[in-house]
This record gives sequence, C-alpha cells and structure tokens, in this order.
Amino acid sequence: MKAIAGLIALALLWSTVSAKAEDAPPPPGCAVPANLLTTESTLKKVAEAVKTEGRLDIMVIGSRSATVVAADGTGFPGRMEAALRDKLPTIKVSVNLQLQIKKTAADVSGSLAQILGGKQPTLVIWQTGTVDAMRAVDPDDFRTAVDEGVAALQKHGADVVLMNLQYGPRMETMITTAPYLDVMRVVAQQYEVPLFDRFSIMHHWNETGQFDLFNNSRGIELAKRVHDCLGRALATFVIDAAHIKPAELRTQQ
Repeated sequence: MKAIAGLIALALLWSTVSAKAEDAPPPPGCAVPANLLTTESTLKKVAEAVKTEGRLDIMVIGSRSATVVAADGTGFPGRMEAALRDKLPTIKVSVNLQLQIKKTAADVSGSLAQILGGKQPTLVIWQTGTVDAMRAVDPDDFRTAVDEGVAALQKHGADVVLMNLQYGPRMETMITTAPYLDVMRVVAQQYEVPLFDRFSIMHHWNETGQFDLFNNSRGIELAKRVHDCLGRALATFVIDAAHIKPAELRTQQ
C-alpha cells in the first residue's frame, strides 16, 4: 500500500504544488517529432465551427494531471487555450476543464451526461488511462469503457480527441502501461478519432534530455514547463487534425 501511495503521489506530481509558487520562465523548447503531432483522423466539426462560426468550444475531461495550480491557467488545458488564441487570433476560443479526480474510464463513461451538463462543445479531449493502469483495471473492461465513452461523445455531436497516459520513468517501473496504451490506440482507430500520444511525447522529452522526468526536485518549475509544452503541442495537434490554415483565416477577416 505504501508503494501504491507513493505511485499516486508521483502520478499527481503536476497538481500538488503550492498556489503561491512563482511562475516558471518560458520553456526553452518544446520539440516534438512530427509523427507524434500528425493524425489521419480529421476533426470535421472543429473545422466547420472555425470556418462558419468563428469559434471553437473545447471541453477537457481530465484528472488531477490536467492541472498544476488550480484555476491559474498553467495546466495544459489553459496553456492550450492560450496557444490556440495566439495561433487563431480571429477565432473565439474557449476551453472548459471538467476534472474527474481519481476516476476510471468506466466512472467517466457512466457520468458523461452529468459531465457535459447540457453543454455542446465542438471538441472533447478525453484524458484517461492513468488511473485505470494504477488500479490494474482489466484491459478488456477498460476498452469497453473507452469504447462506450467515445461513442456517447460522438452521439452528443462532438469531435473527440483521446489523450493517453502520462509518462514517468519511476511510474513505468511500478505499473504496466502497455495494455492501456494499446487499447486507446485501437479504440481511436475504430472510431476514427485522433489520439494525442502524451505518453510517447513525454517519453521523447525525457530520453532527449529536454526534461528530466526522473528527478522531480524542481517541482513547480518543471511541472509548469511540461504543461506549457503539452498545451502547445495539443494546439498544434488540433489545428493539424482539423486542417485549419491560420494564415487563410486571417486573410478572410
């Protein structure tokens, strides 16, 4: 139990820091291989909303790892919103975060009507897998939950992006991640939704030395830098998946 408690504390690293900590400086770079930011699936509803309505309403369904400091915009949803507004200055961008703390995919899938709360987001980014892996949920049950959740979100009228587990060298030695990563890849292909491969991106950053994710002594500074880069990467990923050309949008105004 002590080992599991330590693992949970590690997995929630990005959200357990003091709200009084000073802001981290801008990241020196957020390099991601091109193959990790491209997808064959298309965000058609996003493209249509941007083109015809000049707006983009996004809901992020995530766990504590979607935040750094509550409500200060430094978690990846806030950083994605800032990056999208910068890249699409003529578009009204709104990102709404729905935290589902310590919830499995089945918990979230069964509560989607409540989570959506009558809202009609153009895009839902569903961050899942980490809690299921930590609890060793049967991969078949995990697949059923993700499958039902994606189907429900599409029926609700939203584009969907799946975001898989976060990567941490310490966590990887204590839990099995491969079955959950595989499930999300299969479901994404089945429903033709983009998969934002957070696990591989963070693994790349660690392996190339952009971030030392094994050493968490830098606390809030490291967490904010990682979230900023994840937010930037997500913004690029969404724009690419929707085949949006920012330059053309500007000339149309």
